Amino acid sequence: MDTPRIEGAEALIVLAENRYGKSRVRLVRVKRHADRHDFSEWQVQVLLQGDFTSCFEDGDNSKILATDTMKNTVYSVARDTTAENIEEFAKELVEFLLGKHSQVSQAEVSVEQKMWEHLAVQGEPHPTTFVNSSGERQTTTVSRSQGGAFSIVSGLENLVIMKTAGSAFEGFIRDPLTTLPEASDRLFGTAVKAKWSYKASELDFSRLRINIREALLEVFAVHNSKSVQHTLFAMAEHVLNTVPEVEDVELTMPNKHCLLVDLSRFGQSNPNEIFVPIDEPHGYIEARVTRQR
Repeated sequence: MDTPRIEGAEALIVLAENRYGKSRVRLVRVKRHADRHDFSEWQVQVLLQGDFTSCFEDGDNSKILATDTMKNTVYSVARDTTAENIEEFAKELVEFLLGKHSQVSQAEVSVEQKMWEHLAVQGEPHPTTFVNSSGERQTTTVSRSQGGAFSIVSGLENLVIMKTAGSAFEGFIRDPLTTLPEASDRLFGTAVKAKWSYKASELDFSRLRINIREALLEVFAVHNSKSVQHTLFAMAEHVLNTVPEVEDVELTMPNKHCLLVDLSRFGQSNPNEIFVPIDEPHGYIEARVTRQR
């Protein structure tokens, strides 16, 4: 049964924006070299924009690429790809989709990669055995319009880090609802989510990712932190100062609290050594830092 239309209302209602695609396409790839194997685990999302108005308004699917076909396209492109990193693979997939489907005005591919590494056996990496020792994930989102340039935003998620010195939080507003004591020496734990925009699409993404990650970690370790905000800015600033290929950096850093335990009721002191970790609630700090134009 067709949906009834109200006379005189048709011209007032239009499809403003739309996109659709396939999400959480999981993929494991093994590259077999003579002396070793490389193991990658990816999760891929494909989103398409384009001339799909007739599908939404009239139920006409003649311009629709089935999302199941998108899933199969991910596997097919992965079979033949020469990409060494998720950025290059996402670019290949975007090019394939735009080249095959003229009704698509823009394609966007996001890839998330788990951190698998060669397992060390007697101090040496085993060529065909791997370990997933971290919950950290590498990310990228690559998009391009027909005839346009690539936009590449890469990042990482769940980079869990902790420092036990060089962190304070003092001088904040105190009002009748404030119970938090000031701290000149506190634990600072977070799970960093970072995104950065590249200025170009033909870059050594593998090397740059390593450099950016190292820059973030270096500052976190050595920075004399007055707050999470203070260290967040210093981390992003260091990336922009040392990696000219990056246009801006967006960081999200939840403050994973560790609260000092009061042992005085047991007749014991606690010289800043025994804490209870608190997952919820936690502080939540985010900012985007960019180059001044």
